Amino acid sequence: MKGRLHSIESFGAVDGPGIRTVFFMQGCPARCAYCHNPDTWNECGGREIAVDEIVHRAKRGLPYYGNDGGVTFSGGEPLLQGKFLLEAIEALKAEGIASAIDTSGTYIDEDSEDVIAAADMVLLDIKHIDPAKFEELTGREQGPLFRLIDIVNRLNKPIWIRQVIIPGFNDNADYIEALNEFISDIKTVKKVELLGYHNMAENKYERLGIKYRLKDIKPMNADKLRNLSRLTTIA
Repeated sequence: MKGRLHSIESFGAVDGPGIRTVFFMQGCPARCAYCHNPDTWNECGGREIAVDEIVHRAKRGLPYYGNDGGVTFSGGEPLLQGKFLLEAIEALKAEGIASAIDTSGTYIDEDSEDVIAAADMVLLDIKHIDPAKFEELTGREQGPLFRLIDIVNRLNKPIWIRQVIIPGFNDNADYIEALNEFISDIKTVKKVELLGYHNMAENKYERLGIKYRLKDIKPMNADKLRNLSRLTTIA
Protein backbone atom coordinates (compact mmCIF):
# COMPACT_ATOMS: atom_id res chain seq x y z
CA MET A 1 0.00 0.00 0.00
CA LYS A 2 1.20 3.51 -0.81
CA GLY A 3 0.59 6.73 1.07
CA ARG A 4 1.34 10.35 0.22
CA LEU A 5 4.07 12.11 2.14
CA HIS A 6 4.98 15.78 2.47
CA SER A 7 8.27 15.47 4.36
CA ILE A 8 10.21 13.68 7.09
CA GLU A 9 11.87 15.16 10.16
CA SER A 10 14.55 13.19 11.98
CA PHE A 11 15.31 13.73 15.69
CA GLY A 12 12.07 15.58 16.32
CA ALA A 13 11.75 16.70 19.94
CA VAL A 14 8.40 18.55 19.99
CA ASP A 15 6.00 16.06 18.39
CA GLY A 16 5.45 13.69 21.28
CA PRO A 17 7.61 12.26 24.05
CA GLY A 18 11.31 11.58 23.57
CA ILE A 19 13.18 11.73 20.27
CA ARG A 20 10.98 10.96 17.28
CA THR A 21 10.97 10.50 13.54
CA VAL A 22 8.10 12.62 12.24
CA PHE A 23 6.33 11.76 9.00
CA PHE A 24 4.32 14.74 7.74
CA MET A 25 1.57 13.18 5.66
CA GLN A 26 0.11 14.99 2.66
CA GLY A 27 -3.49 16.21 2.55
CA CYS A 28 -5.72 18.08 4.99
CA PRO A 29 -9.43 18.98 4.85
CA ALA A 30 -9.01 21.93 7.23
CA ARG A 31 -7.85 25.40 6.28
CA CYS A 32 -6.57 26.64 9.62
CA ALA A 33 -5.82 30.35 9.62
CA TYR A 34 -2.47 29.85 11.35
CA CYS A 35 -1.37 26.67 9.54
CA HIS A 36 2.38 26.78 8.94
CA ASN A 37 2.29 24.03 6.29
CA PRO A 38 -0.34 25.12 3.71
CA ASP A 39 1.64 23.12 1.14
CA THR A 40 0.32 19.97 2.87
CA TRP A 41 -3.33 20.78 2.07
CA ASN A 42 -3.50 19.31 -1.43
CA GLU A 43 -4.19 15.56 -1.17
CA CYS A 44 -2.46 15.01 -4.53
CA GLY A 45 0.70 16.86 -3.55
CA GLY A 46 3.85 15.51 -1.99
CA ARG A 47 5.14 12.13 -3.12
CA GLU A 48 4.20 8.50 -2.81
CA ILE A 49 5.72 6.50 0.02
CA ALA A 50 5.52 2.79 0.82
CA VAL A 51 5.26 1.21 4.26
CA ASP A 52 8.70 -0.35 3.75
CA GLU A 53 10.23 3.13 3.45
CA ILE A 54 8.43 4.26 6.60
CA VAL A 55 9.93 1.34 8.51
CA HIS A 56 13.39 1.80 6.97
CA ARG A 57 13.54 5.49 7.87
CA ALA A 58 12.10 4.90 11.34
CA LYS A 59 14.63 2.19 12.16
CA ARG A 60 17.47 4.67 11.67
CA GLY A 61 16.35 6.37 14.87
CA LEU A 62 16.19 3.26 17.03
CA PRO A 63 19.41 4.05 18.94
CA TYR A 64 17.93 7.40 19.97
CA TYR A 65 14.31 6.62 20.81
CA GLY A 66 14.95 5.12 24.23
CA ASN A 67 11.88 4.20 26.27
CA ASP A 68 9.79 7.21 25.26
CA GLY A 69 10.51 8.06 21.61
CA GLY A 70 9.35 6.59 18.33
CA VAL A 71 7.43 7.74 15.27
CA THR A 72 4.83 10.50 14.97
CA PHE A 73 2.50 10.74 11.99
CA SER A 74 1.62 14.40 11.54
CA GLY A 75 0.53 16.47 8.60
CA GLY A 76 -1.50 17.69 7.04
CA GLU A 77 -4.09 15.42 8.63
CA PRO A 78 -2.77 11.85 8.91
CA LEU A 79 -6.21 10.31 9.53
CA LEU A 80 -7.05 11.09 5.89
CA GLN A 81 -4.82 8.10 5.06
CA GLY A 82 -6.18 5.70 7.64
CA LYS A 83 -5.65 2.41 5.81
CA PHE A 84 -2.04 3.28 5.02
CA LEU A 85 -1.38 4.46 8.57
CA LEU A 86 -2.80 1.28 10.04
CA GLU A 87 -0.50 -0.87 7.92
CA ALA A 88 2.47 1.35 8.75
CA ILE A 89 1.79 1.35 12.49
CA GLU A 90 1.49 -2.43 12.58
CA ALA A 91 4.76 -2.76 10.65
CA LEU A 92 6.50 -0.40 13.08
CA LYS A 93 5.07 -2.28 16.04
CA ALA A 94 6.64 -5.48 14.69
CA GLU A 95 10.01 -3.68 14.88
CA GLY A 96 9.38 -2.51 18.44
CA ILE A 97 8.79 1.12 17.41
CA ALA A 98 6.02 3.12 19.10
CA SER A 99 3.71 5.37 17.05
CA ALA A 100 1.76 8.53 17.77
CA ILE A 101 -0.94 10.22 15.69
CA ASP A 102 -0.90 14.03 15.61
CA THR A 103 -4.40 15.01 14.50
CA SER A 104 -6.19 18.30 13.96
CA GLY A 105 -9.51 16.92 15.17
CA THR A 106 -11.13 18.06 11.92
CA TYR A 107 -11.52 14.70 10.17
CA ILE A 108 -12.65 11.20 11.03
CA ASP A 109 -13.87 8.23 8.98
CA GLU A 110 -14.50 4.49 9.22
CA ASP A 111 -10.76 3.72 9.52
CA SER A 112 -9.95 6.24 12.24
CA GLU A 113 -10.86 4.10 15.25
CA ASP A 114 -8.67 1.22 14.06
CA VAL A 115 -5.75 3.61 13.54
CA ILE A 116 -6.14 5.16 16.99
CA ALA A 117 -6.46 1.71 18.55
CA ALA A 118 -3.21 0.60 16.91
CA ALA A 119 -1.25 3.75 17.82
CA ASP A 120 0.39 4.13 21.21
CA MET A 121 -0.86 7.66 21.77
CA VAL A 122 -2.66 10.63 20.22
CA LEU A 123 -1.63 14.26 19.99
CA LEU A 124 -4.77 16.37 19.56
CA ASP A 125 -4.58 19.96 18.36
CA ILE A 126 -7.70 21.62 19.73
CA LYS A 127 -8.29 24.57 17.45
CA HIS A 128 -10.91 26.28 19.61
CA ILE A 129 -13.47 25.09 22.13
CA ASP A 130 -16.25 27.34 20.78
CA PRO A 131 -18.03 25.79 17.74
CA ALA A 132 -18.31 29.09 15.84
CA LYS A 133 -14.68 30.06 16.47
CA PHE A 134 -13.58 26.53 15.57
CA GLU A 135 -15.29 26.81 12.20
CA GLU A 136 -13.98 30.34 11.68
CA LEU A 137 -10.41 29.14 12.23
CA THR A 138 -10.55 25.84 10.36
CA GLY A 139 -13.40 25.97 7.86
CA ARG A 140 -14.66 22.72 9.42
CA GLU A 141 -17.45 21.81 11.83
CA GLN A 142 -16.60 20.64 15.34
CA GLY A 143 -18.36 17.26 15.08
CA PRO A 144 -15.25 15.20 14.16
CA LEU A 145 -13.46 16.57 17.23
CA PHE A 146 -16.11 15.15 19.57
CA ARG A 147 -16.18 11.84 17.70
CA LEU A 148 -12.42 11.57 18.08
CA ILE A 149 -12.59 12.36 21.80
CA ASP A 150 -15.24 9.67 22.19
CA ILE A 151 -12.96 7.12 20.50
CA VAL A 152 -10.01 8.09 22.70
CA ASN A 153 -12.15 7.68 25.82
CA ARG A 154 -13.55 4.31 24.76
CA LEU A 155 -10.09 3.00 23.91
CA ASN A 156 -8.51 4.55 27.02
CA LYS A 157 -5.78 5.90 24.73
CA PRO A 158 -3.12 8.24 26.18
CA ILE A 159 -3.43 11.73 24.72
CA TRP A 160 -1.57 15.03 24.70
CA ILE A 161 -3.66 18.16 24.21
CA ARG A 162 -2.22 21.05 22.21
CA GLN A 163 -3.72 24.51 21.87
CA VAL A 164 -2.33 27.36 19.79
CA ILE A 165 -2.69 30.67 21.61
CA ILE A 166 -3.38 33.65 19.33
CA PRO A 167 -3.11 37.25 20.57
CA GLY A 168 -6.52 38.87 20.82
CA PHE A 169 -8.29 35.59 20.09
CA ASN A 170 -7.80 33.20 23.01
CA ASP A 171 -4.87 34.65 25.00
CA ASN A 172 -6.61 35.14 28.32
CA ALA A 173 -7.21 33.32 31.59
CA ASP A 174 -10.93 32.89 30.92
CA TYR A 175 -10.18 30.87 27.80
CA ILE A 176 -7.67 28.64 29.60
CA GLU A 177 -10.20 27.96 32.36
CA ALA A 178 -12.78 27.08 29.72
CA LEU A 179 -10.22 24.84 27.98
CA ASN A 180 -9.57 23.03 31.26
CA GLU A 181 -13.29 22.40 31.58
CA PHE A 182 -13.57 21.31 27.95
CA ILE A 183 -10.90 18.63 28.29
CA SER A 184 -11.96 17.48 31.77
CA ASP A 185 -14.12 14.78 30.18
CA ILE A 186 -11.09 13.24 28.43
CA LYS A 187 -9.98 10.56 30.85
CA THR A 188 -6.45 9.94 29.60
CA VAL A 189 -4.89 13.40 29.18
CA LYS A 190 -1.19 13.15 30.00
CA LYS A 191 -0.08 16.65 29.02
CA VAL A 192 -1.48 20.01 27.93
CA GLU A 193 0.72 22.23 25.75
CA LEU A 194 -0.03 25.84 24.92
CA LEU A 195 1.75 26.78 21.70
CA GLY A 196 2.41 30.42 20.87
CA TYR A 197 1.14 31.71 17.54
CA HIS A 198 3.87 32.78 15.12
CA ASN A 199 3.79 34.19 11.61
CA MET A 200 6.89 32.51 10.19
CA ALA A 201 4.86 30.88 7.40
CA GLU A 202 3.58 34.18 6.00
CA ASN A 203 6.12 34.21 3.16
CA LYS A 204 5.13 30.66 2.25
CA TYR A 205 1.52 31.79 1.78
CA GLU A 206 2.70 34.58 -0.51
CA ARG A 207 4.69 32.13 -2.64
CA LEU A 208 1.67 29.83 -2.91
CA GLY A 209 -0.69 32.69 -3.74
CA ILE A 210 -2.85 32.05 -0.67
CA LYS A 211 -4.24 34.89 1.43
CA TYR A 212 -2.77 34.91 4.94
CA ARG A 213 -5.73 35.69 7.16
CA LEU A 214 -3.77 36.63 10.31
CA LYS A 215 -1.42 39.05 8.58
CA ASP A 216 -1.90 41.84 11.12
CA ILE A 217 -1.46 39.67 14.23
CA LYS A 218 1.94 39.72 15.95
CA PRO A 219 3.56 36.57 17.39
CA MET A 220 2.51 35.51 20.87
CA ASN A 221 4.46 37.06 23.73
CA ALA A 222 6.57 34.34 25.37
CA ASP A 223 6.18 35.63 28.94
CA LYS A 224 2.41 35.82 28.62
CA LEU A 225 2.34 32.31 27.16
CA ARG A 226 4.30 30.98 30.13
CA ASN A 227 1.88 32.64 32.56
CA LEU A 228 -1.12 31.17 30.76
CA SER A 229 0.54 27.73 30.69
CA ARG A 230 0.65 27.79 34.51
CA LEU A 231 -3.17 27.89 34.47
CA THR A 232 -3.59 24.60 32.59
CA THR A 233 -4.86 21.68 34.63
CA ILE A 234 -2.03 19.43 33.44
CA ALA A 235 1.22 21.28 32.65
